[in-house]
Amino acid sequence: MAIPGNFLSPTTESIDPNTSGWTPKTNCTLAKGTGGQNGDGCLSVRSVAAGEMQARTVSSYAVSPGTVYEAFADTAGQVPERIGIRWLSGFNELSITWSLTTMAASSAWHRVSVAAVAPAGATSAMVVVSSTETAANVPHFWENVYLGLPIRTTGNLLPFNTESAELDASGWTPIVNATISRQVPVVAWASTNYLAGGHTLAMTAVAAGNASILAVDRPTVTPGTEYLAYAYLQPPVLTAQAWIELRYYDANGNQVQATRSTLAPPGTGMYRQRVAATAPANAATCSLAAGLDGASAGQVLRLETVAIMVAPQFQAGSVVRYADASFEQGVAGWTVVSGVATLARSTPWGAAAFSGAYALTVTSSTASASTIRSAKFPVTGGVNWRAQIVTRSAAGSWTGVTVRVRWYDAADADLGASSGNAYTLPGSGWYAMPSDAAAPAAATQAAIEIIPTASAADSVLNVDTVTLWQVLPLTSVEAHPDDGYITLTLRELPADLLLSVYRTTQDGGRAPVRGSTGLLEGVPITSDLLVVEDHEAPLGVPVYYRIEMRNSSGTLIVGRTSDTVTLTLADVNEAWLKDPGNPQRNVKVMVQRAPDWQRPIEQAAFVVRGRRNKVILSGRRQGLEGDLAIWTRSAEERAALHLLLDSGNTLLWQAAPGLGVDDMYVNVAGITEARVGALAQEEWRAWTLPLTEADMPATVGVNGARGRTWQDVVTEFATCADLLPVYATSEDLLLDRRRG
Repeated sequence: MAIPGNFLSPTTESIDPNTSGWTPKTNCTLAKGTGGQNGDGCLSVRSVAAGEMQARTVSSYAVSPGTVYEAFADTAGQVPERIGIRWLSGFNELSITWSLTTMAASSAWHRVSVAAVAPAGATSAMVVVSSTETAANVPHFWENVYLGLPIRTTGNLLPFNTESAELDASGWTPIVNATISRQVPVVAWASTNYLAGGHTLAMTAVAAGNASILAVDRPTVTPGTEYLAYAYLQPPVLTAQAWIELRYYDANGNQVQATRSTLAPPGTGMYRQRVAATAPANAATCSLAAGLDGASAGQVLRLETVAIMVAPQFQAGSVVRYADASFEQGVAGWTVVSGVATLARSTPWGAAAFSGAYALTVTSSTASASTIRSAKFPVTGGVNWRAQIVTRSAAGSWTGVTVRVRWYDAADADLGASSGNAYTLPGSGWYAMPSDAAAPAAATQAAIEIIPTASAADSVLNVDTVTLWQVLPLTSVEAHPDDGYITLTLRELPADLLLSVYRTTQDGGRAPVRGSTGLLEGVPITSDLLVVEDHEAPLGVPVYYRIEMRNSSGTLIVGRTSDTVTLTLADVNEAWLKDPGNPQRNVKVMVQRAPDWQRPIEQAAFVVRGRRNKVILSGRRQGLEGDLAIWTRSAEERAALHLLLDSGNTLLWQAAPGLGVDDMYVNVAGITEARVGALAQEEWRAWTLPLTEADMPATVGVNGARGRTWQDVVTEFATCADLLPVYATSEDLLLDRRRG
């Protein structure tokens, strides 16, 4: 799979099917190796003599001075290595920005990377890879190579350099007993983990004792919102007390809250540690600290991929805080109400978890029932709610587990508990256990109660991914006639199935609906919530949607059908012209005259001597062709139509029903734009659009922000003026499509 945003071609990136994207630069020969991760191929760089050898990309790629670019690759060899970005002005080399050299050699695949600001005068760049071999005829292997704009965590409040330390260590400052540097340890990341780089932030304890560092950035937060922070931590020894801490500050820069999460390491590798906390009422900004408690002098804690973001939900609409749902930093607000059970976070990292790295551990010393209860969360009274836990038996045996909800009013008065659902645990796997209940009208708060009954002493139960959400329709539809589309909302989608969505008309016609990657046919489900905007729904025709979810073998597991909905067009004199892949460009225009259709055909005529009639050989008659005459009524409509037509993409033409014109995919040839009057200030224009009928573009996906929000823009750009040299249009900003 190609790396998103890579300037390099797929062949240069993956060295499949050949090495044509690479050429020797110094002291080496190139060949195609095998055993790669991004496809089987890899680049084998073999030394001609002992000493440094370098290879580079054949092509150079356009860059803009002052812009940050990143390069990374996965590599394996017998000596340490480095990667560089070679800056060019025309054909002349200006300089090479090198990464730090890897701290050790490894014959297993590991990541190296570098980032830098393109220098003044740079017009293009190449990737250069380097290793210094100790003898002739020694190979070093490279693959999964990237050059492009920095890849950063979507939604991260921290800037790229603070997240990655790929430029330098300036995003961090010591707090106590620490120095800061950058190092490149040997770390084997998944080939598709494009956020992980080679450089890590290294905190070194100056003397024995506690040591800590702090991110310099202070991103703005909203009081009452829960935020999640995380970082990969590499502790120096198994017994190290490594931690991260989410800190909140008031408007004067005073620290008002700190929430710590301590790593329980299973070894000395890289482990992602998470911490979540709700911003207090007086919070204005936040930051992230990291450190070692009881460190020895010279011990090093390394950090990689550091992020702060709004805390995600395990279930769309869940009111359970991330800390209480995930147990990543402890037991949060959970308590034992009755019984002998004790609560703790599972240990070590990764030993027990359905999501993340930890779970709640419930231990019962006797064969008895206990009741454990969560903190209280805000709810709406008089509506249905669903509580759900994911649990497993980790030791001993359990007769059953009951899940229920306890309700409270605004004065914290106990309104009683729902009857709950009782479950048995048939094995040692993870099981989801939902429980539905209607909230009393006076309820404003709710707590989840779990009643596990142990049937043996010293039994252990793990609980993870706790959720509580208002039960809404699994499938809902809504028409937006003014904007020409239908919204389809799918809730509680089961993970790991393949989703297909079809639009169905009353005559039985069925067509797949378009999503972000193309038509939604056999698309993996990655979230429990999916909102689809169907901009290709017909006008004036009742439609409903059929949703099918199948397993990998194609067996239908779940099927749904939506309500019927009709998309209308108020003025029969208007029509829609739409770009299926770019609905933000869709425009509604007034029709002057529908086309007089032609259907051309390829024919060859032959005159046979002695025969009166010619012999005609015909191909298949082609689709409709004709000129559509329309008006635009304002300068805004005129500009919008130009934007729609500029790309040359296949368009969808939709007219009001009853006019004898079906919805049609068309290609538009050379257009004519004419004035309708002699006055210069007249805004109306008469257009002639030569249309040729086309097939539906099946592989085109709907472009969008891909999860990127204004927060990502604010994190990267200080002012609106900073956007102007980067994005040519507001659409380019929406799609993160940068100049150059």
